[in-house]
Amino acid sequence: MTTLTTRRFDTRGALDAALAERLGGAIAAPGASAIMLSGGTTPLPAYRALGSRPLPHDERLHVLFSDERYVPRESEASNYHQSRPLLDALALTPARLLRVRTELPLEQACEEYERALGALLDSGVRISLGLLGLGADGHTASLFSSADLARARGHLAIAVHRPDGMSAVSVTPRLLAQVNALLFVVAGADKDSVVRALEASDPNLTAWLAVKERAAVELWLA
Repeated sequence: MTTLTTRRFDTRGALDAALAERLGGAIAAPGASAIMLSGGTTPLPAYRALGSRPLPHDERLHVLFSDERYVPRESEASNYHQSRPLLDALALTPARLLRVRTELPLEQACEEYERALGALLDSGVRISLGLLGLGADGHTASLFSSADLARARGHLAIAVHRPDGMSAVSVTPRLLAQVNALLFVVAGADKDSVVRALEASDPNLTAWLAVKERAAVELWLA
């Protein structure tokens, strides 16, 4: 049984500040660890706030992504590109920044990302905090359907052909199960119905199915 803990913020600014604090704490933690960043617009204010100041961190910190659209890395649609204020402040070596190399063919980029994730886990590095978005259609990361979840079995990452016609690489429930603290970050009135479905553990909701094997998940709302 998964315990979902919901925290509601009165304003978007309060959510942004709390997320920056939570993420900053994970970044500053000592020891070999990793954080998983999500895409979308919701976490961007927190990334920018953190990127505007010095960010002391253990030299063994790693960063990975919940998913990445198959676009050039400097595209405005790229989660890597959108996260650059935070990434530039961290100035990680390439070996500690696990990104989907979209300059490669899609399947090759996915296979390389999965190998990198596997090597990270095999090395004993813990993923201390992971962020997830929640789409109005019920998707999370780039997992949109039961078919995506079925293909994800046994994998840490899969290639996805999104409903909007784009392709992407997404982490899977198997990877999400390895994250110590997993946090959905959601803003916007258009998400009200899908939030209710998540809180109700709707068995038809892709986002719920992606995390339902975990002991605990957090949901932050504004």
